[in-house]
Amino acid sequence: DQHGSRFIQQKLEAATAEEKAMVFDEVLPQAFTLMTDVFGNYVIQKFFEHGNSQQRRELANLLVGHMLELSLQMYGCRVIQKALEVCDVDQQTQLVVELDGHVMRCVRDQNGNHVIQKCIECVPPDKIQFIISAFYGQVLVLSTHPYGCRVIQRVLEHCTDDQKQAGIMEEILGATCSLAQDQYGNYVIQHVLEHGKPHERSEIITKLAGQIVQMSQHKFASNVVEKCLEFGGPAERQILVDEMLGTTDENAPLQAMMKDQFANYVVQKVLETCSDQQREMLLGRIKVHLHALKKYTYGKHIVARVEKLVAAGGTNQAFSLVIALFALKFERELMRLEISLPERRGAAAHATI
Repeated sequence: DQHGSRFIQQKLEAATAEEKAMVFDEVLPQAFTLMTDVFGNYVIQKFFEHGNSQQRRELANLLVGHMLELSLQMYGCRVIQKALEVCDVDQQTQLVVELDGHVMRCVRDQNGNHVIQKCIECVPPDKIQFIISAFYGQVLVLSTHPYGCRVIQRVLEHCTDDQKQAGIMEEILGATCSLAQDQYGNYVIQHVLEHGKPHERSEIITKLAGQIVQMSQHKFASNVVEKCLEFGGPAERQILVDEMLGTTDENAPLQAMMKDQFANYVVQKVLETCSDQQREMLLGRIKVHLHALKKYTYGKHIVARVEKLVAAGGTNQAFSLVIALFALKFERELMRLEISLPERRGAAAHATI
């Protein structure tokens, strides 16, 4: 019962050992049924949290032989996750080994993927090598899967360098460009850029170099380029900036990016993350395009970002940009007056007549 379940959960948090024992004795015979119940599963989870070590062991023993079944069940998978969080290593190991041979099935399941993620987070890496081994040769497939991409991110966070270098990272880096453009894979590449080792970050940026403008105009890859700018080193950031500026005075790549629905955010990120010297150069190039940018929906975002930088007064370009922006506003005001003055003259003439 919904209200009854909430009542029991609240009372268990502050109950005495004797009171918990009374409730536990009544719950235990029906525990397996409660684990898959929409409201009952929360009571079992609460016992894993607030029960004593013996009560936790007894509940965990009920999971033995049923790990796959419960992992694939909507409410049972929550109980499994809670058990993995609080149980001793020996019981964790006893439970997770039941998933050997069923790892990929769980990863692709809307409930089971959460259990695999929790195994990677909570169980010592040496006890889950069978899970990591199941991923070798499947990393690209998993990284482009709505649940698999989350699992791969947990691997990158919690597994040992040896486990990752044995095939996981090699597959990710080998597919950098395709993953960056994938609706799920882009999160895996972003994760490596944010949490990976410097040489892994450099390899990703090197692979993307030469197609930064194209990637910046892509819905998913543009997020990856932003992460490159945020976490790349000064030399790597310079490569990206040079590519955005282009090789001619027309700044064609930068112009295209500023008007694009996705790339304009990359330009904003450049202004936010680059060195003062790079910012001076970029603002100087942007200044000549301010008038044109006002006409574009996404170009207006760049103008707003420039105005914010000018207001902060953090660059030598500030004064000239103030003049440029003032000129734009003055021009708009003149245009408004040209429309309104004749109207007023007409109104005055009409009144005189």
